[in-house]
Amino acid sequence: MRTETVIREATPEDARAIAGVHVASWRTTYRGLLRDAYLDGLDVEDHAGRWRRLLGSGAGDTFVALEGSDVVGFASCGRERDQDPIYQGELYAIYLLEDRQRRGLGRRLVSSVARRLLELEYRSMLVWVLAANPARAFYEAIGGALVRSRQMELAGETQEEAGYGWLDVADLL
Repeated sequence: MRTETVIREATPEDARAIAGVHVASWRTTYRGLLRDAYLDGLDVEDHAGRWRRLLGSGAGDTFVALEGSDVVGFASCGRERDQDPIYQGELYAIYLLEDRQRRGLGRRLVSSVARRLLELEYRSMLVWVLAANPARAFYEAIGGALVRSRQMELAGETQEEAGYGWLDVADLL
């Protein structure tokens, strides 16, 4: 019997569990896209400290997907970080454990993000994803339009990022 999944706002007490999902997701999602040594060197405790500080500061909004008491995914959002003239809000991150993907949890997390962005009066949203990441099809499936690309430095390499946008986040509810 499968446990029901609940989406709720994250608390500082979720920091370590979020970090565990973050690291595990990077290792499965980006294997073959980033150097193995970089991925293998990711440290849950280091990420937990970052998440503790972020969640404790009240900066940004983060939601967790829980199965029982286990965090199996998360999404964070807030004001778009580059002062984009069109997109007011940003989906900063969304990650699910690999075995929890393709079950509708990503859509539920994005819906929570959209609701929060509307509460903050951000009607539009942008998300950046590695261009080589096959999971970018998820953003296309939920109506994101490819609106721009940019180069970024990640793990000592130059990577291309694709920016997907939604002009009306209410479409994601």
